[in-house]
Amino acid sequence: MAIPVKKEKYTYGDYLNWSENETWEIIDGVPYLMSPAPSRIHQEIIGELFLQIGNYLRGKSCKVYVAPFDVVLIEKNEKEEDSMNVVQPDITIVCDKEKLDDKGCKGSPDMVIEVVSPSTVSQDYVKKLNLYEKYGIKEYWIVNHKNNNIFVYTLDNNGQYSEVQVYNIKDAISVGIFDKLVIDLKQIFMESD
Repeated sequence: MAIPVKKEKYTYGDYLNWSENETWEIIDGVPYLMSPAPSRIHQEIIGELFLQIGNYLRGKSCKVYVAPFDVVLIEKNEKEEDSMNVVQPDITIVCDKEKLDDKGCKGSPDMVIEVVSPSTVSQDYVKKLNLYEKYGIKEYWIVNHKNNNIFVYTLDNNGQYSEVQVYNIKDAISVGIFDKLVIDLKQIFMESD
C-alpha cells in the first residue's frame, strides 16, 4: 500500500504523493485501491464505447478519455489540493477545455461511464452515483456486462438525477448530452462475447 501515513481523511494533495505503481480513488476522503487490471470483457466494452464516442466527437470541442484519467471533483471555493474526491471513471467526457490539464480533469466532467467489476458494485451503484449527482455531472452510465444492461442517470433542472432509465442488449441509447450520438448496445455487448 502506497499510503505512507494513516489519516482520518485524505485529499488530492495526499494523492499526488502516492506511488504511481498503484491506482487509487478517494471518495469523501476515503481511499480505495483499484483492483488489478480489468477483465478482458470489461476492456472490450470500454474500448467499443470509447471508439463510438471518440468517432462521434472527432473534430468537436468535447473530448473523451479512458481510465486511468484523474477527475478531481472540487467544492465551490475549495482549493484543488484540498479536494477529498478523486475518481478514475472508465470513460470521461469533458466539454470545457478549461477543466483539463496534463493529469486529467479538475472539476465536473459532462459525462462519465463506469463498467461494473465485482469489486466495484457498491461504489458504482451507490457511492459514485451520489457523488456524481452532488457534483452536477450531467449524465452517468453504469454498464453491467453480467446482466447486459446499462443504467442511465441524467441530471434534471433541480440538479438531481431523474428516474433511472434501464437499457438492455436489444436497445439503442441516445446520449443525452449530444444531439445525434446513438449507441447500439448489440455492438457493445456482442463485441464482448
